[in-house]
Amino acid sequence: MLDTDWSDSWRGAFRIELRAEAIGLAWHGWPVLPGTFPAQADAEGSWTGPVPVHEDWADRLGAHPNEVAGWWTGQPYSLLVATGTVLDAVEVPDELGKRAARLLRATGHPAPIVATPDGRWLFLTTVADRIPEELATDGEVRWHGQGSWIPLPPTPFQHGVVHWRVKPDVWGWRLPSAKAVHSVLARALDQRGSDRTALVGAGQFAAA
Repeated sequence: MLDTDWSDSWRGAFRIELRAEAIGLAWHGWPVLPGTFPAQADAEGSWTGPVPVHEDWADRLGAHPNEVAGWWTGQPYSLLVATGTVLDAVEVPDELGKRAARLLRATGHPAPIVATPDGRWLFLTTVADRIPEELATDGEVRWHGQGSWIPLPPTPFQHGVVHWRVKPDVWGWRLPSAKAVHSVLARALDQRGSDRTALVGAGQFAAA
């Protein structure tokens, strides 16, 4: 979609939406940042995801919404939020994310969840010092804490747009405890492992 429709008129229209979302998040105290967009390529000519536009982005955290508005005045920058100060995020593959989302719904306490077009889900939480070992050692799980950032809707990727699976206003803009979300993610990871083991066992039984 975005590979062929990244015209100047499209950029201008989309910039308005990105700017409005950035201002709204800034008023809620989220440390938003402008990021690169799909036209930005690396040395090999491929786009690997949005990164902060400003080298001194860490010094700009907590900017007033009026300043934030100015950042998006001339360009349709991606919308990023810095992690490690107001919020953290745990990034997982979508299959694991769906399992964890079901478990969270069962508790009656949903968490804000972001999904990217490349099959990744991000669970937003309060700031934490660490994540459980079983999450930290899983190669498909990434913790975004101090010094990192994540994309927020409606940031464009090359093959789609970042979107909310669960919007923050569902939680009343109160971030869920990192410990509680980490616990649910660990349970989902354990379920996935059990299911894979069961499938392997079933396959061995059928082949016998």
